[in-house]
Amino acid sequence: MRILVVYPYVPYPVVRGTFQRTFHLLKELARYNEIDLFCLDEEGAADHRSVFTAFCRRVHFQPFRHPPWPGVFGSRLIHPQPTTMRHWQDPAAHVALAGFATGHEYDLIHFCDLVLWPYVRRLPHRCPRVMDRSRVDLLFQTEELRTLKLSTRDRLLRHENLWKLRRVERAAARELAATVVCGPDDEVFMRQHVRADAPILVLANGCDTTFFDQEKWPPRPDPDPTWLFCGAMDYSPNVDGIGWYFAEADAIVRAALPARRVKIVGKNPIAAVRAHGSVPGVTVTGEVADVRPHYQSSWFQIVPLRIGGGTRLKIVESLCIGCPVLSTTIGAQGLALRDGEHLLLADTPAEFAAAALRLARDAELRERLRVAGRQQVLAHYSWPTLARQLQTYYESLLAPP
Repeated sequence: MRILVVYPYVPYPVVRGTFQRTFHLLKELARYNEIDLFCLDEEGAADHRSVFTAFCRRVHFQPFRHPPWPGVFGSRLIHPQPTTMRHWQDPAAHVALAGFATGHEYDLIHFCDLVLWPYVRRLPHRCPRVMDRSRVDLLFQTEELRTLKLSTRDRLLRHENLWKLRRVERAAARELAATVVCGPDDEVFMRQHVRADAPILVLANGCDTTFFDQEKWPPRPDPDPTWLFCGAMDYSPNVDGIGWYFAEADAIVRAALPARRVKIVGKNPIAAVRAHGSVPGVTVTGEVADVRPHYQSSWFQIVPLRIGGGTRLKIVESLCIGCPVLSTTIGAQGLALRDGEHLLLADTPAEFAAAALRLARDAELRERLRVAGRQQVLAHYSWPTLARQLQTYYESLLAPP
């Protein structure tokens, strides 16, 4: 197949969870197909172009800057498009994409996330368009509204954005050949709130099993009981999750286990995250050159997330490298991982604290979860395995009826 791939960013270096999914699926799809890649480039990533020309037929990085957020009483309220989508629209980028695609025939257009739908929808090509969702925006913003502490003004503006977003989601679902989502929870939400009969493929996030290789990075736990939280620390679900853990659960743990240590590892920690570094035994590292030594030295990873949508790469990476996981149910949604067999799940502060203490005190349990969790990831969540599923699905879309 000849496929046009359109991304709202250049997914390299692979430093964010969404970059993991888009980069590795792209690279694996290129094994089976001819790929033309068009990316919005906000970071000035021209130096990384050779990474993609190594496996893509044609590559274009389009310089991009987000337009200013519209004023509340200016164009925002009267504009039909949700503000969170308008923030990604650039007339020059629309023209550049049209020019990049003109004169080339494609069997399929693959693009990432709803913010690119206005770009892809305008292309005149008569081929299937498929949206790969790193998250379902409508679900994500609904859960943010339900979970975060917001002012009355901000809540009203978010309601306004959600109302418009719902209309866009439903209109897009009528025209797309298919939507690819990260987990069954995303599919259920889409069928309940967007379109019941939409063609949907559930394709979980995966792991680079050669990078997060336990054979090369065997567990070397710190002397003191140590666990980590890994993720971009300017991303609201991560900020909320780690805030919930320290506000509700960590004091219980510290009272019972004063020697415990917690590492918060991830780029761009905002002030609220950096403040956790003042808690005894807590280290906020910020961005690190290589996360693998932190997995290697930690007794387990905590994933205390309360905002869903998508699938947590931090879980499959952690299990692949042999670091057990304690998560909330919503944090592990979309993964075929069973509580007590592959990881531990806990949802209330008391349950989460008790599970953390249980893991810290029970080396046999940690070892059992480490072995079973890694086997499950290797069997089901490598990028080549997932890409073959996507390739088979795409071939079925193009097969004669």
